[in-house]
Amino acid sequence: MFTHHFGIEVELTGVTREKAAMVVAGCLNEADIETANDYYDTYKVKARDGRIWKIMYDGSINYEQKENGEKIPADRRYSVELVSPILTYYEDTLLLQQILRELRYAGGFTNPSCGIHIHLDGSDHTARSISNFINLIASRNDLFYKALRIRPERMRYCQKMDSYLVAQLNELHPTTLQQIEDIWYEGYQDRRNKRYHRSRYHFLNLHSFFHGHHTVELRGFNGTLHAGKVRAYIAFALALDHQALTQKYARYKKVQEENEKFAMRTYLTRIGLSGEEFKNCRAHLYQHLSGNAAWRYGSRENVKRHISKKEDTAQ
Repeated sequence: MFTHHFGIEVELTGVTREKAAMVVAGCLNEADIETANDYYDTYKVKARDGRIWKIMYDGSINYEQKENGEKIPADRRYSVELVSPILTYYEDTLLLQQILRELRYAGGFTNPSCGIHIHLDGSDHTARSISNFINLIASRNDLFYKALRIRPERMRYCQKMDSYLVAQLNELHPTTLQQIEDIWYEGYQDRRNKRYHRSRYHFLNLHSFFHGHHTVELRGFNGTLHAGKVRAYIAFALALDHQALTQKYARYKKVQEENEKFAMRTYLTRIGLSGEEFKNCRAHLYQHLSGNAAWRYGSRENVKRHISKKEDTAQ
């Protein structure tokens, strides 16, 4: 699960792209910085291993800076998107966390317009696994959105799974990627190969899979420079990807749980985020949900009452 490649895009403001590039270069042992004369005013930071980290402009970010501790409007230079090269979990997460911490120490911060996007290697995906991925996300739309506290400001760029797409997928049972692609783009007037196709603005973005870098993108994460939260988001994305790839069949079934925190914790454990290593990851991912993480029915006393009620009903 944690050997699969991924890439991450982290949106922030509070520092200029030039300063952000210098921070990243420092974390990479004074890597070389190149500038590109393009619309995104890209800074390329080339590490000694040859990989390139990019600092780019993003028009969706509400760029700000701090003056005397107060956030004030800033100019376009303060729109920053950190785009990583291809990474792996155990080899690169600590480096990524260091970069995020240093950006925060340098004055970087996030606001409600900022998001995090995680791209997962799509080379192993098949029609079966892509169908699984759609159903896994759609079944837990509400739970995931509550857990991740996706902000209203970002809903335009991170919509829930399209109900028509899910219905068509489960009615037609496509067996090829071409058939899934046809369903994915149905109803859109845009050309399929358009870079910013409207279909991409969902929690699960498959436009990047069909007409991009052949990656499956998860867009359901609020912007943050909290290193622990970002690690939790990466682990969660990789676990979802692994479940989609390995599960024989995932059907669509709307999940409704009265104890949201318990439901999320047990789900995370089931998909591989178990044990002491991922304790903090689980905590970050269910901390904003209602209920009790340890007890399905809220407490030991509620469990006893539930058992007693079932026994009375059985009698």
